[in-house]
Amino acid sequence: MPPITDPASDSIRPRARLVRRLGAAGLLCLLPLWGLHPGPVQAREVVDMAGRAVKVPDQITRPFGAAPPLTALLYALAPDLIIGLNIPFAPGSAAYLRPGLSELPVLGSAMGHGRQINPEALLALHPDLALAWQNDFSDLDPAGIEGPFRKIAVPVFYLKLDTLDDWPAAFELAGRLLGREARAAELAGYIRAAQARVAAAVSAIPAAQRVRVYYAEGPDGLRTDCDSSFHTEVIALAGAQNVYHCTAKTMVGQEPVGLEQVLLWAPQALLVQDLRFAATVGQDPRWAAVPALAAGLVLPIPGQPLNWVDRPPSFMRALGIQWLAHALYPERFPLDLAAETRRFYQLFFGVELTAGQVAALIGVVPAKAAP
Repeated sequence: MPPITDPASDSIRPRARLVRRLGAAGLLCLLPLWGLHPGPVQAREVVDMAGRAVKVPDQITRPFGAAPPLTALLYALAPDLIIGLNIPFAPGSAAYLRPGLSELPVLGSAMGHGRQINPEALLALHPDLALAWQNDFSDLDPAGIEGPFRKIAVPVFYLKLDTLDDWPAAFELAGRLLGREARAAELAGYIRAAQARVAAAVSAIPAAQRVRVYYAEGPDGLRTDCDSSFHTEVIALAGAQNVYHCTAKTMVGQEPVGLEQVLLWAPQALLVQDLRFAATVGQDPRWAAVPALAAGLVLPIPGQPLNWVDRPPSFMRALGIQWLAHALYPERFPLDLAAETRRFYQLFFGVELTAGQVAALIGVVPAKAAP
């Protein structure tokens, strides 16, 4: 159990000292501000995934995810507690979510994609905790990440969410934090089981026989991410190899590459973010020599309500690795994708998908597999 601190020592005493210093007149000036946002009682101390001991409310009822992966965690773990979004959902996403989630206010993000957080707008929603993203890049600018929340006296709690391996432990810690332990255990258990099933199917594939994959991002398919980046880890987890070998320089990624380089890589499969590019690349003569097109392995990534692979990198990767492993190695990893999709969405989003919704999600998966 995390250590518990005395609420009086963390909340009441500092105010008492301030009252003595300011006197009655000063206190009258401050009362409207305290009435606007009195702040939660800091009743316990919990160690976050950055190793920091953080004082948090005994009961957290209004958490805010400071970046898209953290808000994604809340969608699955405690959707009833979410107070706002980082970025709007894509059109059509509402049908794949619990009612009301897509209508929440968009408040921005402290890191990654999304507009900058407006502390005043956030304050109006009375958050009692900010969940922040712990990764190698957050270490470079902790003040920039935590600044908007310090201005409004909201504690910041870091969760590590870079890789799919991180998610079970993050769910479990967040579950203890929010009083959702049973729910967290269920979600973490699914992820661990999915990873184990895929790993058992693909781990023995020799390196020379692993499908070479190019991760095509952007409207022209000429942005990508390094094999070392968390943005592309689904490729390796599914038993394939990313053709772009490098070390990620930024958290956002999406590094530009030339078509000539893609032709030299000769990928056997294209993992595609932009659905318009996926729909037109087969008619573009400049891409005709890429082996993936001849193999029929242009793979548009399902993306409702969240992307199955990346942007944001989330728990959706537990389904994404199964989808990709099945698309690349159907004999090694047989899968009733429609049934697994229904199961996943019911568990993580609390929605029962119709046959039409499932078809819309997975209808982009090609039937032809890599040789």
